[in-house]
Amino acid sequence: MLSKRKIVLLGAALLIFSGSLIYFIEMKDTLYHEANSKDTEYQQKTDEITNSRRNIITETVKKVSPAIVGINVTQVVQYQDPFGPMFNDPFFKQFFGNQQYNQKVKSLGSGYLISSDGYIVTNDHVAGNASEITITMTNGEQVAAKLVGSDQASDICLLKINRTDLPYVTFGNSDDVIIGEWVIALGNPFGLFEVNDKPTVTVGVVSSTGLNLEPIDNRFYLNMIQTDAAINGGNSGGPLVNSLGEVIGMNTIIYTAGGVQGNIGLGFAIPINKIKKIITELKDHGKIAHVFNIGMGIQNIDEGIAKYYQLKSPKGVIITQVVPNSLTSRAGLKVGDIITKVDKYSISNDQMLNGVFQEFRTGQTIEVSILRENEPLTVKMKLEKN
Repeated sequence: MLSKRKIVLLGAALLIFSGSLIYFIEMKDTLYHEANSKDTEYQQKTDEITNSRRNIITETVKKVSPAIVGINVTQVVQYQDPFGPMFNDPFFKQFFGNQQYNQKVKSLGSGYLISSDGYIVTNDHVAGNASEITITMTNGEQVAAKLVGSDQASDICLLKINRTDLPYVTFGNSDDVIIGEWVIALGNPFGLFEVNDKPTVTVGVVSSTGLNLEPIDNRFYLNMIQTDAAINGGNSGGPLVNSLGEVIGMNTIIYTAGGVQGNIGLGFAIPINKIKKIITELKDHGKIAHVFNIGMGIQNIDEGIAKYYQLKSPKGVIITQVVPNSLTSRAGLKVGDIITKVDKYSISNDQMLNGVFQEFRTGQTIEVSILRENEPLTVKMKLEKN
């Protein structure tokens, strides 16, 4: 028989054991839920980070990339025999013939699809003189392209491939570009598109707008968009898009310094509003018709002329000749008039004036701002067909 004291002790032990067991079970359950909660919280944070990586830039790249193409061209380039320049003389040609020779040269660039039926935009200096054009698409397919039309003056070229149901870009409004806004350059620098059938993407901002650059090889670059998005060799012809995925320009020129061949943060794009007008004409006619003849002789203003006419700046051109019954004479312009502006374009020299007139078409009426006897004057000129 158990004594009363032992029964009390045994009961106390059972109570302690039961309490400990219940506490252990409750603690285990609490720890389990805490661990579960921490795992859930960790997963939520991981998901938030993952989602934050998918921002407007990555979504834009995903949207636009399928419409980007790589362009490989073969063109025939005429070379002069370096050892026989004297044989270009007519006297020697009758004995030795023409000392020039043709050679096929391969090059590459970028482009972008602008319609589901295979129209592609690129630069004239990429494909304007090509004898063979091959397009590489993001599905890896290589397709022969034909040249629809090209315009050297604006450096814009329109191609066509025989495909349908293709992805294509959306045009934006280059007159609505904001300096400082995010932009993305897509293309085929150094032929990297060929490695994995994907365009290379670089990101930057719009650095400036409305820049009028010096002409290169009779190509005139006016009202250009400047960006610091990295643009390198092979990027020419690729689109510059805003953060909404709209094309606002076409990557065309890079400035380099000190013999550096790569990007230094000075890239320039042709505005899309100009491209839209040019490709419509190329699609309809295959070329751009610059059929009006202005009928004036001009000279750049040097320091001597600026001093003689008491000008504040040597910018502008002076009219040195007016052809009778020409557009210039009918507009009332005279020898000695100094042209400072044509429509919205400020004129700094003769090359700028030549480039500005490439912007207009027959039938347009433009405003020409001049200084006549040091007094400002604006005249209207109708660009009639001669």
